Amino acid sequence: MTTALKGEDLIPAPATQGTAAARPGNLHVIQVDRDEPLSKCVQNALETYLHNMGGHAISDLHRLVIEEVERPLFETVLCYTDGNLTLAARILGLTRSTLRKRLVHFGIERGR
Repeated sequence: MTTALKGEDLIPAPATQGTAAARPGNLHVIQVDRDEPLSKCVQNALETYLHNMGGHAISDLHRLVIEEVERPLFETVLCYTDGNLTLAARILGLTRSTLRKRLVHFGIERGR
């Protein structure tokens, strides 16, 4: 997605049909207001995504959003816990088994 600089804020530039921004799987968050909660950032990204689809068929949006959020969530928490799966699972509210399955799904190495 291309962006246009307007003052201090980044705003999505209109996408033309056939550009990367108009294809499924290209969900991007453009940070406009650093004081906005995560839910508002997600809402803005989804509104931009749906607008940029320009009449193209949309399917499996729930999976797309969950995977776009889960990967950085797991990576960030694993980094924070220095790869400690027990602590990461506790922070995430998951069992270690579920966390391990999701890490394999995303191909994320726990690192240390």
